[in-house]
Amino acid sequence: MECKLEQVPTNEHAATQSLIKLLTAKITREKSPNGEVLRDAHPKQHGLVKAKFIINKDLPAQYRIGIFSAPQTFDAWLRFSNQSAPIQADKDKDIRGLAVKLLNVPGKKLLTGHENDNNHDFITISTDAFITKDVAEFNALIKSIIKSKLSALWFFLFHWRVVKNLINANRQFVTPLAIQYFSCTPYLLGDTAVKYTIRPREASKNTLPKTPTDSYLKDIMKQQLRTESVCFDFMIQLQSDPKAMPIEDPGVAWDQKKSPFYSVATIEIPKQEFDSPAQHQYGIEMSFNPWRCLKEHRPLGGINRARKFVYEAISKYRHHENGTQLTEPTAMVDFSASAIPVKTS
Repeated sequence: MECKLEQVPTNEHAATQSLIKLLTAKITREKSPNGEVLRDAHPKQHGLVKAKFIINKDLPAQYRIGIFSAPQTFDAWLRFSNQSAPIQADKDKDIRGLAVKLLNVPGKKLLTGHENDNNHDFITISTDAFITKDVAEFNALIKSIIKSKLSALWFFLFHWRVVKNLINANRQFVTPLAIQYFSCTPYLLGDTAVKYTIRPREASKNTLPKTPTDSYLKDIMKQQLRTESVCFDFMIQLQSDPKAMPIEDPGVAWDQKKSPFYSVATIEIPKQEFDSPAQHQYGIEMSFNPWRCLKEHRPLGGINRARKFVYEAISKYRHHENGTQLTEPTAMVDFSASAIPVKTS
């Protein structure tokens, strides 16, 4: 599974297996009030919305690879969320997420057992630096938090950059539709390492409510998409300095002055109503994995290598415990209709 650009630590497999056990036990303890097993991260869904992912015309040659090789348009589902588990109020500082699922992307995918899936996933969050440097450090962080407050404090005393990244990442936002999202972790673009960002075209016209409700982020999204469409730019940053822009340490943001992001696609979210119970549940049951992708866009680095196994294990576990099927969309769904076309496994 290793790429020539990567360097896999000897302790990574053990740390990954430990993470799966820790997170499985954690979500078992932190069930929702109705007994539902939730995601270990990003369990609070603000909304699952329909979008178009439009590849820009006349891209420079270094970007015309894989999905971006020719101008085309994909239907897409976008899932907006809060990171924290257990679920907390929207007014609390947190990391926010945007997961993108492109539909009907031809070609074999890298996710084991899902090679014939027609979809392609991108996962982004509202900060440009991951919390930890590698899987072992992330495993140690989760272990300390689960054990006790004293254990977590002891961990933070010896991991100042983790503290700094957490402080910078946990923020309050007005609306998910005006956040800039980042992949944090690198990916291939052919033979080149890159990172992604999803940047809103316009600043928010909204302001933070004087008395924000626990779900004000969803409320503002609903109000805005009821009356207007929203656009984001999907952008790529090329690795120009392997030392200053490391692959194995996503806790380091790549310098945008050395390598600016370049827009390769437009994400259009049309006006819509998205908060029906059926559509909400569809998003809850949907799974995203960065390895559900073409080989030209292979995930890079330790955190991504761990995600392949952790995400799949947690997804299978929560679907099994909840008695629901793991679904993968085969077409865009009209939730006013009774039939929902999905691939089940």
